Amino acid sequence: MRSRYRSTSSFGGYSFGPGPVTPVVKALLIANVTLFVLQQLVAQVDLYLGLVPAQVFGGLRIWQLATYMFLHGSVFHILFNMLTLWMFGVELERMWGSRYFAKFYFVSGIGAGLTQLLASLVPVAPLAQMYYAQTIGASGAVYGLLLAYAIYFPRRELLFWGLFPIQVRYFVLIMGGIALMSAAQGSGGVAHVAHLGGIAAGYLYLKGGRVHLISEIKYRYLKWRINRMRRRFDVYPGGRADDIDRRVH
Repeated sequence: MRSRYRSTSSFGGYSFGPGPVTPVVKALLIANVTLFVLQQLVAQVDLYLGLVPAQVFGGLRIWQLATYMFLHGSVFHILFNMLTLWMFGVELERMWGSRYFAKFYFVSGIGAGLTQLLASLVPVAPLAQMYYAQTIGASGAVYGLLLAYAIYFPRRELLFWGLFPIQVRYFVLIMGGIALMSAAQGSGGVAHVAHLGGIAAGYLYLKGGRVHLISEIKYRYLKWRINRMRRRFDVYPGGRADDIDRRVH
């Protein structure tokens, strides 16, 4: 995926990457890669840190709601998630600040894990099968970042799979639709319910985030009022030299 109007290495009107990595994104990249390497060396890491609903409810392993986000099942799995985190997270962190970005990331990831836990309690196959299944990966948090990016930059264009230009808002709709259909069909091997949970948690957090959401609404409203006033009144620096009543209109 490539983002438009960025200045790292450009090609044909598009450029690859959001620029220098930001502090929280850098820390997340290091943590994920470090845990992935540790997974390859110590088999018990997955058993202890991966999210398993039966272990959370039965063994009170609450920490799994946070630790599962730093584990991955394959090189492609971590590569895709970290590439997406870098490409979309860097710009969001610059805009929000590191503290808010970190909160949003963990809210989306933990919200995705909670969704997985609650879904596993539904006595309907294939949801009930997730009760003893393990979930790992940062995809839930990453899906939350995709949603936020689509909200703030809806018309920003990507090269989908490096081939097809598509606006971010449509890209996120497609990804969300795929996750929804896959969850309904019970596609095995991928935690599609967690993906949806990450999107939902990210949206709810943005909706309830007083500082950024209300500021954005106030800014949009003020901009609308200014544009409306401009259409209603023409402003001139002054009248003609022979105008007795020279006023600003």
